[in-house]
Amino acid sequence: MEKRHSLIHNEERHRYEFRLDGGVAYVEYESAGDGIYRLTHTIVPPQFEGQGIGRRLVEATLEALRERGARIIPQCSFIIRYIQRHPEWESLLPEGRKIEG
Repeated sequence: MEKRHSLIHNEERHRYEFRLDGGVAYVEYESAGDGIYRLTHTIVPPQFEGQGIGRRLVEATLEALRERGARIIPQCSFIIRYIQRHPEWESLLPEGRKIEG
């Protein structure tokens, strides 16, 4: 059974987080203006790697950004690969942008 984590928007640190027992997994972002965010890094503490936490964190982050009506420019290789595997998220890219696969 997958453990559910609550997504926290840490605006002060410009990231979306999962607080874990003994660490924090997060997606960092930078504002590019006009409701567009560059997703720059996805970090999962080493002791939590391989448990699907990164995937769930990216899904929750993308969903939160979609709810805000935001657009994204993924710069993090993990997020780029995730969107390549799940092209339904390409709708969050600014018009005219594609992720090459």
